[in-house]
Amino acid sequence: MRFLSSDPPGSQRLAGTLFLSMMMKVLLICMASCLLVVNGGDLINRCALAKILHEEDLDGFEGYSLADWLCLAFVESNFNTSKVNENVDGSFDYGIFQINSHYWCNDYLSHSENFCHMDCEDMLGPNLLPSIHCAKKIVSGSGGMRNWVEWRLHCSERPLSYWMTGCHLG
Repeated sequence: MRFLSSDPPGSQRLAGTLFLSMMMKVLLICMASCLLVVNGGDLINRCALAKILHEEDLDGFEGYSLADWLCLAFVESNFNTSKVNENVDGSFDYGIFQINSHYWCNDYLSHSENFCHMDCEDMLGPNLLPSIHCAKKIVSGSGGMRNWVEWRLHCSERPLSYWMTGCHLG
């Protein structure tokens, strides 16, 4: 800021104080925005998820290991239990396994077959049982985990044991 010699005494200090005050407000807004982004979803720890999946008897279910399930959850939602994604056909994918509203759950936004007989909203948040029960139904049908494109691309026929590294299920 440039001040003229005709500016009243102390105006330079006042302008500097106002500038700092404005910068502090901008900084606080930026920090608050970052917190909102970080808190934007419900993330679950990989090993905590492994334990829940183990308790729900998914290890070996339809021939898939816990590592398959962990890889699926990572590639679909990055372990975000509240993720919702809109697809080009107008349907939505919900939850940690990104289960599609057109076939598997009812989101009341478009026609749904609702093969899992549940609201899509039930698959969001920390209670993973609705997502697990629906995913088991999907995997039990034709195609198994191949129904998830991301699993086919990133998990199928790959070594996956590292997904369980450090996880103690006992």
